[in-house]
Amino acid sequence: MNLKLDDKDWKILFELQKDSRISMAELGRKIELSSPSVHARVSKLEDRGVIHSYKTMVDHIKAGFQLKAMIMLRVFMGKLNPFLDAVPSFKEVVNCYRVTGNENIIMEVVLVDQFHLERFIDKLIRYGETRTHIILSEVVSDAPLNKPIKL
Repeated sequence: MNLKLDDKDWKILFELQKDSRISMAELGRKIELSSPSVHARVSKLEDRGVIHSYKTMVDHIKAGFQLKAMIMLRVFMGKLNPFLDAVPSFKEVVNCYRVTGNENIIMEVVLVDQFHLERFIDKLIRYGETRTHIILSEVVSDAPLNKPIKL
């Protein structure tokens, strides 16, 4: 369902995506609304499911994971549902998407080292063929959503 969001809602969303711990008073100052008005709008956005969670972003390298990779999986016939059942238990997977194209699945994974990567790929090959891309650096990461532009 597409909900109507006005400019103030988008400003609130933009600021919260940059810093979800911002106080309602500070957020109000930034978007020129009173703290009670901001609080009411944030509550409404939460109630409507536009805001569905607040998260802590963890630096994978400082947490001990030296590798980040994108792994594409071309699932074998009859293995999609078993894979979809299993993937939530794979601790290495931070994001997983079903996609169109030659591969069915794209996973973003974090790993301790190349040996960990090898063991993880060995776990995946029962479900299909893998193609792995090691991430060298992040160019854009967790960019905030902005108000859509009508073309």
